[in-house]
Amino acid sequence: MLKKAYSVVSLLLLVFLVPYLAMSQDFIQIKGTQFLKNGQPHYFMGANFWYGMNIANSDKERLIRELDHLQALGINNLRVMAASEGPDTAPWRMVPALQVDAGIYNDSLLIGLDFLLVELAKRKMHAVLCLNNMWPWSGGFAQYINWVTGKPIPYPPPAAGGKWLKYMKYAAQFFSNKKAQTLYNNHIRHIVNRQNSISGILYREDPTIFSWQLANEPRPVLNNWKYRRWIRNTAAFIKSLDKLHLVSIGSEGNAFLPLSTKFKKEHRINNIDYTTIHIWIQNWGWYDPTQSEKTFQSSLNKAKKYILQHTKIAEKLHKPLVLEEFGIARDLGSYQVDSPTTYRDQYYQEIFSLITILAQQNEAIAGCNFWAWSGEGRPRMPKAIWKAGDDFTGDPPFEYQGWYSIYDTDLSTLKIIRKHAVDLNSIKK
Repeated sequence: MLKKAYSVVSLLLLVFLVPYLAMSQDFIQIKGTQFLKNGQPHYFMGANFWYGMNIANSDKERLIRELDHLQALGINNLRVMAASEGPDTAPWRMVPALQVDAGIYNDSLLIGLDFLLVELAKRKMHAVLCLNNMWPWSGGFAQYINWVTGKPIPYPPPAAGGKWLKYMKYAAQFFSNKKAQTLYNNHIRHIVNRQNSISGILYREDPTIFSWQLANEPRPVLNNWKYRRWIRNTAAFIKSLDKLHLVSIGSEGNAFLPLSTKFKKEHRINNIDYTTIHIWIQNWGWYDPTQSEKTFQSSLNKAKKYILQHTKIAEKLHKPLVLEEFGIARDLGSYQVDSPTTYRDQYYQEIFSLITILAQQNEAIAGCNFWAWSGEGRPRMPKAIWKAGDDFTGDPPFEYQGWYSIYDTDLSTLKIIRKHAVDLNSIKK
């Protein structure tokens, strides 16, 4: 009788564990400087699709068409915001917000995120879910500080008289404010422990999620040790909730501080599984689209050098590297949807080629996400500032619409993306 009982228990364990074990094989893992999927090296061509949760809520038909188009291009990794903080009346925000007030959620957006993950799973695509933001277009650090202090947010441009440094100092208070971090950790817990209302899968057990990302472009702004303490504590907190998924920072790297050790110090922290960099040749003052002939080649050289420098550091850290943001304006800085993309195409070609070559040579770089997919989305007018009711495009609400967006009609650019997606996806080691 006892033996029979053991057999029943064993059978029940098998019934419950086999699906779980089979599913766990799909989780992205790491071996040295490589990502693994099903035990095989995994390289990817990805896109930034930060508004995916929102259009999954507001326009499911468009979402499906966008995902089908991205899949046809060979894109298998999307970087998506899984956080936005209200109120919806705040300026230059993606609205509606997911968290309309501290701890109060818009359930329709959560269901939208559920739907997005289900549709990605159907296409064997993955999502990097970003949980916070340095910049105010989703609320982010600044909104958390506002919630706990009541002090008004000193918005940067396009706010009249807005100053970037003043805003960044305000947002960076987050790294030393325990009350703000507690609210943020509550959000992490809410998302990581969520059960998908459509699939029934817990987020922490969903292999569609590539990684949890602490924030978009967090900057310490002279709070270096407090910043790294926040990374250490937050990464450990996520791992305490979820031991299956990877964790990343969302870092730009050393940005325009070439002698900085920021990238190395932040990425050697335990529980940070892979490294990230962003490159913005115009934003950083390297490239002027109205002076392309004079500035393009030098800015391209700087971008390549930036990739190579960070690849070497990632090699020493023995962690993979992802170039998860980079973009360039249309010719002459035009915001017209049908304006030429000659320099963008050349830039993409050069950057994708370098990434592919480095990956083929077994260097640390293992994937990239270009900024940003707009697809069918079109600005209300060229160079408009986004407002509720407009199409979501690749450009966040506080940026001029049409600046870095990749449209479904940018055929020459899409041809380059498709070609290099095939190259990256076909790398075997």
